[in-house]
Amino acid sequence: MHEFSIVNALLEMCEKNAKEHHATKVTKVEIKVGKLSGIEPHLLETAFDTFKEESICDGAEFVMHLQDVVIRCEACQKEATLNTNEFICPFCTSTDLTVIDGEEMFLMHLEME
Repeated sequence: MHEFSIVNALLEMCEKNAKEHHATKVTKVEIKVGKLSGIEPHLLETAFDTFKEESICDGAEFVMHLQDVVIRCEACQKEATLNTNEFICPFCTSTDLTVIDGEEMFLMHLEME
């Protein structure tokens, strides 16, 4: 389960940011997780809740935004959000697509004291 190593890296980023801003506590962690990231949201949340207790994020609220897959069609140059796992342009039915969002996880916002 790679969610545990992801949470470990996330907690390290929180520690680093808190230290840089002279904070003693992180009260809210907000992330964006792409649907193609390979991350299971419920496992990530469970891992965060488990490991935050012995970190600067003890008691922090964890907010996760799931990012849909956004593509650009190389044939018609239009962008679209895909609601299914069919990688076909909804405008021209081309399969020559580039994914422009929905593959990564980002730390979006931290609230600290």
